[in-house]
Amino acid sequence: MSTDSATKTLNFNVGVLGHVDSGKTSLARALSSTASTAAFDKNPQSRERGITLDLGFSSFTVDLPDHLRDDSGGQKQYERLQFTLVDCPGHASLIRTIIGGAQIIDLMMLVVDVVKGVQTQTAECLLIGELTCPRMVVVLNKTDLLPPNKRQSAIEKMTKRLHKTLENTRFKECPVIAVAAKPGGPEAPDTEEPHGVPELIELLKKQTYLPQRDPGGDLLMAVDHCFSIRGQGTVMTGTILQGSLAVNDTVEIPALKVTKKIKSVQMFRKPVTGAMQGDRVGVCVTQFDPKLLERGVVCTPGSLRTLYAAVISVRKIGYFKGSLATRAKFHITVGHETVMARVAFFGLPPVGASETIPPPSEPCSLETPFTFDREYFYQDEYVTGQGEASSAPDPEQWALLEFERPVTCPSLCLVIGSKLDTDIHANACRLAFQGYLLQGFEDKGYAETALPRLRIYKTKHKEGQVERVTDDYTVIGRNLFKKETNLQLFVGLKVKLSTGETGVIEGGFGQSGKFKIRIQEGLCPETKQMLSSTSKKKGKGGSKGAPANEEEPKTDSQPIIIHLHFKRTEGTVSKRKRLMAEE
Repeated sequence: MSTDSATKTLNFNVGVLGHVDSGKTSLARALSSTASTAAFDKNPQSRERGITLDLGFSSFTVDLPDHLRDDSGGQKQYERLQFTLVDCPGHASLIRTIIGGAQIIDLMMLVVDVVKGVQTQTAECLLIGELTCPRMVVVLNKTDLLPPNKRQSAIEKMTKRLHKTLENTRFKECPVIAVAAKPGGPEAPDTEEPHGVPELIELLKKQTYLPQRDPGGDLLMAVDHCFSIRGQGTVMTGTILQGSLAVNDTVEIPALKVTKKIKSVQMFRKPVTGAMQGDRVGVCVTQFDPKLLERGVVCTPGSLRTLYAAVISVRKIGYFKGSLATRAKFHITVGHETVMARVAFFGLPPVGASETIPPPSEPCSLETPFTFDREYFYQDEYVTGQGEASSAPDPEQWALLEFERPVTCPSLCLVIGSKLDTDIHANACRLAFQGYLLQGFEDKGYAETALPRLRIYKTKHKEGQVERVTDDYTVIGRNLFKKETNLQLFVGLKVKLSTGETGVIEGGFGQSGKFKIRIQEGLCPETKQMLSSTSKKKGKGGSKGAPANEEEPKTDSQPIIIHLHFKRTEGTVSKRKRLMAEE
């Protein structure tokens, strides 16, 4: 890597989140313009390197705070600190940007309208922050809308309320600061200075730390803009999410399945020989039409996979009010894409599960790795802790996602399921569940080639009746199977009689779906008495004489029931639909 001045600048990425109309963009603009004036009065390039509001990215540079100099062990590793603000304009875009950049968002700035307080999207932003980000600063914006004589008390009241909201999150006691990024609103002239922005910059500087950056592993870079420069080639600007890149490296644009060689790299408008995780860069390649890629990812060739389906770990997001039902469709954000997918939930077999009726699932205390070598229990929906009021953790569980179109993403990436088609103004959280991608299926015919390895079963219960006894150890049963059922599938399964005896299905009896049961311990006398009474009655069934009618109430009111509990493996989703339709 080059040792020029660009590499002496530490890039620190700040996600700017908040409800629509909370003033995120105005705040990003105010921060960038204020900082460029404050930081570069002595620098002739201040205007050039000030604000670069392009597709939600802006940046400003300040002198390196003293605590970062101390953290670097006395080495003059960095001289300046650049804040890159990732302003997330629309909600779906917000989710894609933050999740896609989860590895490099170092601090989250949650913008709250001081008049309206926490709104639906504010809560959603907070949830995304909890999943992806270690630190947060809350900015109470639009303080100019408060009456001057009540301003301070209103700010204090809102600050107290926010701290209460945050007390059960990872951002407990995070700093809250009040500003007016654009006094008078978006239409007001730019003559009036923002309030509180210099103080916010000082607060951001105090909240910075030396992020863990790892140059190792495969390259993954999120591209947010692509344009051509005559005589040079096509420039892709973006943030390196993982790994590193250097001049002359070959990179892949997986969405287009093309590879290109890096001709040159720039950081902060200066040429460098390479860059690593966390850096904002411009990468120049040749013979590539910029119209083909506005936003997307580039990577080490062959490092990303295109998946038709995936198995993920799954946890319901507590604020989501709806149920998570198997076969329902959700918006799935994975990598840098959001697609629709059908979901099927499954978990560990219930404790003590066998051929008997299973008890309720117990929460797992340890993380259980997903493996194809284990049997899993089919769930009609996601299972929560024991009752809504209970503080018991949800049992460990997983989900099969079947995407409506293939997605390209790295392994073990964060996955979020949402209902983004819910009314944006409804007072309801649209983020439904989160997890990590554990297993991807790259074969278009995965339903036939890969899913049979996924052993998910249901417990089924069937009931039939004992028709007659053949000897002390054998009875004939009926009404348990249809005439066309392949009885060989059930041979050897245990059954239990309503009189208490247990037996094993030995095989079919005749052509009408009847079957033989072997009672290993033998029938008890009371059962034999009941069955012999039934047989006598049936023997007299051809006559309508009084004796048969006298016995009928006794035997008909107490038929001996055969109970069969067994596992049925669930196959592909298409097969599962057929099974459900039969039930």
